[in-house]
Amino acid sequence: MLLWFVIIYWLISVAIGLYAATRVHNTKDFAVAGRHLPFYMVTATVFATWFGSETVLGIPATFLNEGLHGVVADPFGSSLCLILVGLFFAAPLYRMNLLTIGDFYKKRFGRSVEVLTTLAIVISYLGWVGAQITALGLVFNVVSGGEISKLAAPACGSARRRFWSIPCSAACGRWRSPIFCK
Repeated sequence: MLLWFVIIYWLISVAIGLYAATRVHNTKDFAVAGRHLPFYMVTATVFATWFGSETVLGIPATFLNEGLHGVVADPFGSSLCLILVGLFFAAPLYRMNLLTIGDFYKKRFGRSVEVLTTLAIVISYLGWVGAQITALGLVFNVVSGGEISKLAAPACGSARRRFWSIPCSAACGRWRSPIFCK
């Protein structure tokens, strides 16, 4: 029964995403919603993006094994980092009309630094994405009562990500990576 609720939730999420994709006309709409979101919604989306399934499932286990000192970096350090960036850097970066941190480095130091920064970010996020997919796979495994194996479950989670990301990315021109295109 729980699996059906998860499937229904997923279908509703995809439907909302497909509807929202009709309002995306360019990269700026895709990356920052055309800069038309209110502050509370931007704050909610930043925290929702940062604190995903690996946080919800991984942090409690770390806390049980290591205690409070085991979770200082994440979520407390991460939350503090987001707040400090919001207080001191968000407004100046917003006024510069940037879409990515790579855009800042390109404007300040040139294209080669932008490319190096983008590559570093992509490499560093591989672990984060892997944790998200693994945690989502664990959720599929648990809610299916073991019907979806622990090996197949992450594939289901990443297939969902590919199903959603590829059409939406193609629709708004996100295939034009700053590394390969001017």
